[in-house]
Amino acid sequence: MEHLTGTRIQRDVKPATVNLRRCKLVVIKGPQRGTEYVIASDVIRVGKAPENDLAVIDETVSRVHFEIVRDAKGYLLRDLRSTNGTFLDAAEIKEAYLRAGSVISAGAIELKFTPFEERIEILPSEKEVLGEMVGRSSQMREIFGLVERIAATDATVLIEGETGTGKDVIARTLHALSPRREQPFVVVDCGAVSGTLIESELFGHEKGAFTGAVAARQGAFELASGGTVFLDELGELSLDLQPKLLRVLEQRELRRVGGNKVIPVDLRVIAATRKDLRSEVEKGKFREDLYFRLNVVPIVAPSLRDRRPDIPLLCEHFLARLAPPGTERPMLSEDTMAAFMAHDWPGNVRELRNVIERALALGMDPGRLVAPLGASPFTRAAPQGLVDEALFSPDLSFREQKERWTEEFERRYVRWLLDRAEGNISKAARAADMDRKYLHKLLKKYGVEPTSAE
Repeated sequence: MEHLTGTRIQRDVKPATVNLRRCKLVVIKGPQRGTEYVIASDVIRVGKAPENDLAVIDETVSRVHFEIVRDAKGYLLRDLRSTNGTFLDAAEIKEAYLRAGSVISAGAIELKFTPFEERIEILPSEKEVLGEMVGRSSQMREIFGLVERIAATDATVLIEGETGTGKDVIARTLHALSPRREQPFVVVDCGAVSGTLIESELFGHEKGAFTGAVAARQGAFELASGGTVFLDELGELSLDLQPKLLRVLEQRELRRVGGNKVIPVDLRVIAATRKDLRSEVEKGKFREDLYFRLNVVPIVAPSLRDRRPDIPLLCEHFLARLAPPGTERPMLSEDTMAAFMAHDWPGNVRELRNVIERALALGMDPGRLVAPLGASPFTRAAPQGLVDEALFSPDLSFREQKERWTEEFERRYVRWLLDRAEGNISKAARAADMDRKYLHKLLKKYGVEPTSAE
């Protein structure tokens, strides 16, 4: 049973570290005496049937005799209605927590439980591109190093970070580099699905389970079986559904809504949130045991303003990907790059991508982009020699120029965004991947009146 815990990515020269917590079962009595089994999954079943994770050869052992499950408290041993019972340190149990050195007896077989821990240093990667991730800053290269190390495992990963920082890109890269890469990668946006439908979205439903359930339907966990499920904006999941999610994570099995059949699932779970889940736990808005179960390997996606050295590389990457086929790749002017480097990017990498894509879509000069952050960004470039006069004022300082550009961009953008959403703030915030409170703040700042709040 593999468990990775780690310090969040450090911002200094010292390598980040993760603690690889493992445990093993050693057969101390029986035909396979001396054999060791390292537990490398969250749930392990033991019995004489070949389909068990650990198949033991003895007629006194039931086909599926017992299981070991890792939960928030440790390793839980659970008897599975075996014929001869399961014993822990000579005492028969239905379920009990294991301690280092505990002896498990199943029929005539005895196994010793031994946890151990390996400390592993995560060195920054030398790459500037890893899967779909792009970056040369120390923050990103450290994340690259961690992703390279853990991609091959089934360890659950919790990615935290502001909106637009590329949490989904990290998740897709983890899947693409994993042994599950040929299997499904299923995304569930927990913040976009209504509260009445999210349970069916995750777990599926049987025909007639509720009004409108005209046929049985598989949920995300079933669809992702064999692959990876990515739970985006997990902090939006309601408290009443969190125990059901915890059960799937711990036991790797589920029941559809309206169904009684237990369905096993084999998958890796990656979760992401813009919320501070530790703070949400302290407020009573998120279950502590679920947080513990998810926070096996924590990754914090840095904001773009904290990784400014990556902006030129990201621009080059987006220009190459977004330029129309068969056209010369556009180049950013020095003025544009200076504006990009000075901008705070509240929408992070997604905002940068949107600005470049929008400028290209509006037919700017294919050889040069000029000032895509202010009143002029979304017009064709001015003739050479008139650029400065068209975009800048000699009477303003750098800071004043920057503030003018930023305000003009924000003013135009929120009006455009709200028009597209027909005045619906929630819809507009989702479309921009922006926090509703921040959108409200911008609307108030520029005197834009929405026609609908929801």
